[in-house]
Amino acid sequence: MSSASTTTTSPGDSTGAPLHVALLGNPNCGKTALFNLMTGARQKVANYAGVTVERKEGWFTTAGGRRVRMLDLPGAYSLHAQSLDEAVTRDVLLGRRTGEPLPELVACVTDATHLRLNLRLVLEARNLGLPMVLVLNMSDMARKQGIQIDEEVLSRELGVPVISTVAVKTDGAQNLLKWIDSGQVKALKPARREEPQGDAQQRVLALHDEVRRILDLAVKAPPVQLARDDRIDAVVLHPVWGLVLLAALLFLIFQAVFAWAAVPMDFIDATTAQTAEWLNGHMADGPLRSLLADGVIAGAGGVIVFLPQILILFFFILVLEDSGYLPRAAFLLDRLMGTVGLSGRSFIPLLSSFACAIPGVMAARSIPSWRDRLVTIMIAPLMTCSARLPVYALLIGAFIPARTIGGIFNLQGLVLFALYVAGIVSAMAVAFVAKRFGARQGRAALLMELPAYRWPSLRSLVIGLYERAVIFLKRVGGIILALTIVLWFLSSFPGAPDGATEPAITYSLAGRIGEAMALVFAPIGFNWQICIALVPGMAAREVAVSALGTVYALSASADDTAAQLGPLIADQWSLATALSLLTWFIFAPQCLATLATVRRETNSWRYVAIMAGYLFGLAYIACFIVYHVAVAMGAG
Repeated sequence: MSSASTTTTSPGDSTGAPLHVALLGNPNCGKTALFNLMTGARQKVANYAGVTVERKEGWFTTAGGRRVRMLDLPGAYSLHAQSLDEAVTRDVLLGRRTGEPLPELVACVTDATHLRLNLRLVLEARNLGLPMVLVLNMSDMARKQGIQIDEEVLSRELGVPVISTVAVKTDGAQNLLKWIDSGQVKALKPARREEPQGDAQQRVLALHDEVRRILDLAVKAPPVQLARDDRIDAVVLHPVWGLVLLAALLFLIFQAVFAWAAVPMDFIDATTAQTAEWLNGHMADGPLRSLLADGVIAGAGGVIVFLPQILILFFFILVLEDSGYLPRAAFLLDRLMGTVGLSGRSFIPLLSSFACAIPGVMAARSIPSWRDRLVTIMIAPLMTCSARLPVYALLIGAFIPARTIGGIFNLQGLVLFALYVAGIVSAMAVAFVAKRFGARQGRAALLMELPAYRWPSLRSLVIGLYERAVIFLKRVGGIILALTIVLWFLSSFPGAPDGATEPAITYSLAGRIGEAMALVFAPIGFNWQICIALVPGMAAREVAVSALGTVYALSASADDTAAQLGPLIADQWSLATALSLLTWFIFAPQCLATLATVRRETNSWRYVAIMAGYLFGLAYIACFIVYHVAVAMGAG
């Protein structure tokens, strides 16, 4: 619910035009949180015409009855556009976008704890000569950190009103709402224009000097924090020790995914087994019992068991992001990524792809070079997304013994770490090839503002983990459950003929489809059950686990039906087959949603076809090599 008002009146419901306000600000300044707070559910989201940049507009009515139409502009570091998002923001403020009127008020949102990083954009916006108000967001955090901001001095030096907000609190926008209600917007004069003179470099230096001058007058900050950050950066950004620290952090994450998740996974697994056993004991034999026990419980339950591992992975990613470490990792890897033709800007989109390739592909919008952006999009699916984790965990748990190496390291964690490294190395190799055969371009210097180090917010961590759990469970309850039921139907009908000697699934539609596919996949060690699981896995990778659970629940003997999937496949597959399937999931683009996102971001089916073709080709070749090498070494 918006803090502005409980009314649901839209701008067109009464006479008089609404006030047209545009929110401008750096990424991560709380601008969108403020937009959500003020507009609530009254939002309209679409793309700007001709581009893939998202346009968000909402409206609300203040307590004083003033109707406001608010536009959340894409985040920008500068109006001298270096990315598509920044170009759209600049064009809206200059009135260059057809059908987009100039805003009557620009609300320039800043992070009060990092004004030095935000004021350059404020000064550039002021020089446009539009009516403007400066919004000091996160003002409560600034006070907690001992940062004293003299709002009167800041307002005097900038020539615009200054208002404090706290976008994460329900009433955090009251100051801004009261200011709008006061009628001062009408009396507001366009911000004074003070365009720096000289060439581009001189103008940038002049802006930085002006930022420094204003801060010296209006802001008093404790010097301890900066000195502390410098000491930490001496290690974190060191060309040797920084890389060692990054590798150690990644190694710790993948060890923890197995070591910390064991207890909750055992609990979920036991609960699922008991539920299926209770159902079989209290329902009459028939199609409905088979659907619930062998389809729904065996399928969905086989995926939910991996929720603890996914949450542990996201816990670490959220901690690193909230602490201010991730931008530093981008700086650290800039030179290394430059050897394959990318810049440190690609690091954050690629890191996002470890959670899901879709936000990773979308995050590549911030890369100014089209070539670098395209290559980043093309290699994003090679990052090991969380949807692969259930497959990896199943196969590693079934075929890799849970023993300690060197008295410290978990062998299963080492194998998981190796799979993630294999994806990263493959991505860098593809980028290197693209560099060799693509158009020659000079590498742009990486310019990125580093936030201060801070302790991660417990509230943010809890909210982030909750949101990820809800998303994952919705996938289980939605697309995964639906596909599991479809697969159960294909695996159950038609039934076995009289006198049949094989399991009933062998005679079903799924069995026939699997046997046909097995002719193509037999050279890489896949049986017909695996082939069946790969088909629904195209919708979402983790569905492959529930598909295997359904197929084996229906094809196993009566004694084996209640057995866990891991021991079952360990008994029926060779190690070579398991290694081949692990390799398949490193490369194969088994996610239609990712391909659809690539189509939207590149506006071309050609790049979708190139991505799917090269990934399937790499997957088949790599699996063929791994399988036959493993067989030659006695693992077949």
